[in-house]
Amino acid sequence: MKYLPLFLLLFFTISYSFAQKKTSPDRFAGLDTELTKVLETWKAAGFAVAVVEKDKIIYSKGFGFRDYENKIPVTPNTLFAIGSSSKAFTSGLLGILREEGNLSFDDSPIKYIPELRFYNNEMNNGITIKDLMTHRTGLPRHDLSWYFFTTQSRDSLMQRIQYQEPFAKVREKWYYNNFMFLTQGVIAERITDKTWEENIKEKFFDPLEMKTSNAVIQGLKNGNDASFGYEVKNDSIIKKMEYYDIAAMGPAGSINSSVNEMSNWLIAWINGGKFKGNQILPEAYVKEAMSPQMIMANSIPDKEFPDMHLSNYGYGWMVSSYKGHYRVEHGGNINGFSANAAFFPMDSIGIVVLSNQNGSAIPGIVRNIISDRMLKVGKTDWNKIQKEKADEAKKQADAGRAQSSSIQKKGTKTSHILAEFTGDYTHPGYGTVDVQFERDSLFATTPYEKVWLKHFHYNIFSLVGMENGKVDTTMVSPMQFNFRINNMGEIASLSFKAEPAIDAIEFKRKPKEIGVDKETLEKYAGDYDLGGQVVKFYLKEGNDTTLFLFVPGQPEYDLLSIGEDKFTLKIVEGFVIEFLKDEAGNIKEAKFTQPNGVFVAKKK
Repeated sequence: MKYLPLFLLLFFTISYSFAQKKTSPDRFAGLDTELTKVLETWKAAGFAVAVVEKDKIIYSKGFGFRDYENKIPVTPNTLFAIGSSSKAFTSGLLGILREEGNLSFDDSPIKYIPELRFYNNEMNNGITIKDLMTHRTGLPRHDLSWYFFTTQSRDSLMQRIQYQEPFAKVREKWYYNNFMFLTQGVIAERITDKTWEENIKEKFFDPLEMKTSNAVIQGLKNGNDASFGYEVKNDSIIKKMEYYDIAAMGPAGSINSSVNEMSNWLIAWINGGKFKGNQILPEAYVKEAMSPQMIMANSIPDKEFPDMHLSNYGYGWMVSSYKGHYRVEHGGNINGFSANAAFFPMDSIGIVVLSNQNGSAIPGIVRNIISDRMLKVGKTDWNKIQKEKADEAKKQADAGRAQSSSIQKKGTKTSHILAEFTGDYTHPGYGTVDVQFERDSLFATTPYEKVWLKHFHYNIFSLVGMENGKVDTTMVSPMQFNFRINNMGEIASLSFKAEPAIDAIEFKRKPKEIGVDKETLEKYAGDYDLGGQVVKFYLKEGNDTTLFLFVPGQPEYDLLSIGEDKFTLKIVEGFVIEFLKDEAGNIKEAKFTQPNGVFVAKKK
């Protein structure tokens, strides 16, 4: 399992300055020291920050290292994965297409993606493009569908949507959903006949002079000044993480950029969509996108921060009040990286912070520290406040794990031997979990990773991470697999709480096929008397690896070998056929175990 950061004991800090325009010395006096303290507090490898005012970069620096092992420093041109800070780019494409008369935000997305279907007809008939842009379709995140079952095929991801259960009615509640930003990207692809990546480059990267920015993982891997991603292990060790390829989910968060180039993006937003005199984004769209379109949550002033309130969503942007100033921002997180892009449109100020720390609080802390300086408001010790909150959250998480252990029923056993739990467990809205039996243990594999299934109690297993092929008992997920039994007593499915807003999701089991040679299969072939009617088992010419069954009045069935002398029907669940032998080892009977009973057919 890949986990959130812990903390580090010791590291070194190097800061590199970008050529800066002269500005009031008061605003940035002592800032480098303050930001270095942030780096130290959170045991981070590095981060970069840039500040824009009107149409200029007025502060730009790198702190720490982009390559911690080799002590290569972060610069303002270092590439980081910006995660969901990419979302405003994707919605911006639709803003341009609307301005060109190619679509309306009130259109159904099915108009542009005819094969798209949602969970029910209410959603099919009611969801509009604007609902996709504002996270109000009624769908929860369903993130494990793309994160653990990764694919390069956008069509494959789109097909999963119809099987993903909603938790609310359309436009009833706000709930973040990456699939709906994928859908926006696909709409743009269908209209332009270009990939989302090509559209992003043509409409934004090129005109905004974002020359090193890119939207695929290879762009990060091959960048001349690109950062590695890191996490903190055991509260003390900075550890490199593997890059995560978002692949087909790119429109929701695959952009890689630097603070210098992201500054150009913010300059365009601050200036009504213009950059160096060119209208990059339609002005009307800019105003609409940074306006509240959907209430995210109840957020009223409190005693500690009476001038910070409101929590709304525009199009790929979150909108709130920060100490009496109108703020537009969006964060981003992906393995080893955290980001935040923010601007204050009424103050013509923008701030972008990119960090190579997994699940890091640094982007928000640094943004707020600089906001206090730029807006000339009372300063808050954000670093101290967030550290205290993080320590308390860790304390509560530890208490939660202890409570979980307390509900464990000691001394219980599984209903079946572990080998009988093996199989491919599939959900059409997610993918397939491959459960294998190896060295007296169960392991589960998805396209993303392999985990050890540690018995918790009864048929419930905890998920334990692995690293370099070895089990790491410190990486225990709060998620658990619950294996369920059908009426015939077989392991039929596994379920787990993949999405907090809805019930556990069930993955149905298909037993693993065991290869059987032709000579063995021929022993099963023949006519069998089943209650007065003859059923036939046979092989076909040209197909000597499959045993077939024919029952009068029914279609032909091909059988799947699931164990010694044991088969199941490939296309029908709940049927098992076991061949029984006499003392000499010859096949004498076929026992049919099915939902309505057990029947024995004698071989003729």
